[in-house]
Amino acid sequence: MGKSMRQAARATGHLFLAAFMAFGLWIFITVLLITAVGTLAVVGAWLLPETVLLIRRIAGAKRGMTAAWTGQRIPEAYQPITGTVRERIRAAVRDPGTLTDMRWMVADYFYGALFFLALPLWPVGLVVDGVWCGLLRRTPVVLPLIVRIADLEADWSTALLKPSPKAQLAARVEELAATRADAIAAHGAELRRIERDLHDGAQANLVALSMRIGLAKRAYDRDPDTARKLLDEAQAQAEQALTDLRNVVRGIHPPILTDRGLVGAVRALAAGSGLRVTVEVERLEDDGVRAPAAVEAAAYFVVAEALTNAAKYSGSPRASVQLARMKRGLRVRVADEGSGGADETSGSGLLGMRRRVAALDGTVELSSPVGGPTVIEVRLPCVW
Repeated sequence: MGKSMRQAARATGHLFLAAFMAFGLWIFITVLLITAVGTLAVVGAWLLPETVLLIRRIAGAKRGMTAAWTGQRIPEAYQPITGTVRERIRAAVRDPGTLTDMRWMVADYFYGALFFLALPLWPVGLVVDGVWCGLLRRTPVVLPLIVRIADLEADWSTALLKPSPKAQLAARVEELAATRADAIAAHGAELRRIERDLHDGAQANLVALSMRIGLAKRAYDRDPDTARKLLDEAQAQAEQALTDLRNVVRGIHPPILTDRGLVGAVRALAAGSGLRVTVEVERLEDDGVRAPAAVEAAAYFVVAEALTNAAKYSGSPRASVQLARMKRGLRVRVADEGSGGADETSGSGLLGMRRRVAALDGTVELSSPVGGPTVIEVRLPCVW
């Protein structure tokens, strides 16, 4: 009885919110009428995209409320409404998500109103079931019905708010276009970095090496000691050039990944980070199958950047790294117990990390409230 009461109370709360939203939608009709009149009169056409954006927020609130009851997130797919007034109107009208939201809103005017009108019956039902179960020792009747009605309301809302295949395709195309732009930007930045490293490092050392060898050849016969000194300097210059070239290669694809694999490379990063880092591995070494090289490289750079940021900014001596093999990808989670407040716009490397992951169609989730902790979770899709 106690469990049924709790479920019914939660269902009643959900239905109360649904009824309250339905009541608000009836009031919102005034806004819709003003927008329609303004659009027909042309002078108020600018209201149309603003109203569509407001409807999106209302539908988003409904999605959140429904997800809280069902435990399953309802995806949303909208086209951005930006640009001039004409462009904003065109985007609002042509977006398939607008039709989806309007369809839900019209339907909610009716089934939401039913729940609003039925609200006074819930307390009566609870009292009846209390008497029925308390005095007659029978199984509750009204309480399961309330839960079932809440499930029905959530099912209807989910079906109506779920984006159409056309809207999902349009959103996916938009997402891929943005991802492609980020990948191109990241690729361009990487090329410029490699060019700069070669120009300022290896190339400069090789030029100096060539000059010292030339001077040594000229001084060889008349001043052997000077020639020997120049050759020693040339040898040191050659070793430095080799070091610079190794650093450039390491920035493209770390050799340690080839030698030790992702787990070994991450453990090496943890050992050299200057922090007390715990590394947890889930199902990555079970059968010896490795992720694609590009995925391993992205995961390696994510861990390297996250640990570098933790050492520089967090103020905490501890961090943790988790590597987990998922059914269709790789999950990387780096956390520290520092002061938090990480900002992607502050030049901490988080934007570059996001672009590198986006190039592989992965996702980055950052949680860094002021006061900490900072948690970075990356998911990289791949086939094992």
